[in-house]
Amino acid sequence: MKKIIYILSVVGLSTFVSAQTAQEVTSIQQVLQLIEANSKELQANNQLMTSQKLEAKAENNLPDPSVNYSHQYGNKSGMGFEGELEATQSFDFPTVYYQRNKLSKIKAENLDQQQAELRQQVLLNAKEICLDLILLKQQNQLLNDRLTNAERLSESYARRLETGDANILETNKIDLELLNVKTEVRRNNAAILQKQKELTALNGGEEINFTQSSYIDREEVPSFDELISEVQTYDPQLLVLKSEQSAAERNISVNKSQWLPELELGYRLNTATGGERFNGFIVGMSIPLFSNRHNVNKAKAEKLYSSLKYEDTYTKVENDLYQLYNQSMSLKESMNEYDKLLKNQNNISLLNRALEAGQISIIEYFVEVTSLYDSMENFMQVESDYQKAIAQLLKHRL
Repeated sequence: MKKIIYILSVVGLSTFVSAQTAQEVTSIQQVLQLIEANSKELQANNQLMTSQKLEAKAENNLPDPSVNYSHQYGNKSGMGFEGELEATQSFDFPTVYYQRNKLSKIKAENLDQQQAELRQQVLLNAKEICLDLILLKQQNQLLNDRLTNAERLSESYARRLETGDANILETNKIDLELLNVKTEVRRNNAAILQKQKELTALNGGEEINFTQSSYIDREEVPSFDELISEVQTYDPQLLVLKSEQSAAERNISVNKSQWLPELELGYRLNTATGGERFNGFIVGMSIPLFSNRHNVNKAKAEKLYSSLKYEDTYTKVENDLYQLYNQSMSLKESMNEYDKLLKNQNNISLLNRALEAGQISIIEYFVEVTSLYDSMENFMQVESDYQKAIAQLLKHRL
C-alpha cells in the first residue's frame, strides 16, 4: 500500500512539475515571439544560410600558390648538380574579383530573404494553430454548457419517469443527447491537446500553455490596392525571386569579365655546382579561348528564366490574394450577420422553461435546441475562417 501511495505521489509531482515548466502565454504575439526564438527549424536553417554565405565568399578567393623544386645530377663525374626553385601565384584579372564580390553580396541578400520566407511560414503555421485553439476552446465552452444542460434534463426526466410525468421514449431521447455531447467533449479535449503538442513541436520541444480563448480584435483589411502594394514591397517569396533576378544579372557581368586573361606571377631560382646561381621573375598569362565559351549566353538564359519565374509567381500571388480578399469580405459579412442575430440571446433558457411547462414537446425542444447550437457553432467557425483568411492576407507583416 505504501508503495502504491509513493508511486502516485511521484506521478502527481511529475505532473505538477510539468505543468510548472510549461510557459503560460496569453496572446498569439507572445507565442510567435517564443517560437521565433526557440524553433529548431529556424535555428538549423540559419546555420545553413551562414555556411552558404561563406561558400559564396570562398568562390572569390585567390587560388593556392604553387611551389616546385627540382634537383638534377649529372651523369658523369665532375658535372655536379643543378637545382631549380619555382614559386608562382596565379590570379584573375582584378575586375573579375570586383564582379564576383558584388555577386557574393547579392547571394547573401538572397539567403537572408530565404530565411525570412521560412520564418514567415513557421510563424504563419503557429498563428493558424493558435487560431484553431481559440476555436476549439470556444467550442469547448459551448459543449460544456450543452453538457450541463443535458445532464440537468437527464436528471429531471429521470425523476419525472419515476413519478409517471414522462415516458421512456422522452427519457431515452435525452440520455442519447447526453451521450452524444459527452463524446463531442472528449473529441474536443483530444483536439485541444493535439494542437498544444503541435505548438510545443514548433517551439523546439518546449511546452507552451496557450491560454487565450477569444479573439482580441478583428483585424481590418486594407484596400486591395494597398494590400498588393505591401506584398510587392515586403513579401519574402517575391523578394527572394527579385534577388535571384539581381544575382542572374550580375552573373552576366561576371562571365563577361572572365574573358579577360588570367595572370601569373612568380619567382625562379637556379643553382648549380660551383656556386653559380641565376634567379628572376616569372610572368605568365592564360587566355580563356575555350574555357568560357557559352558561359555568357548561359548566364543570359538564366537571367531570362529568373525574370519569367518572378512574373509567373507574382501573377499567382496576386490571384491568390484577390481570392482571399473576396473570401474574407464574404466571411466578414456572414460573421456580422450571425453576431447581430445571436448577440444577447438566451433562447436555451426560454426553451427549457417552455419544456418544463409542457408548452412544447421533447421533439420540438430538440429541434429548436439543435438549430440554435448549430448556429452558434457556425458562427464560431465563420469567425475562425475569417481570422485565418486575414492571417494569410497579412502574413507579410509577421
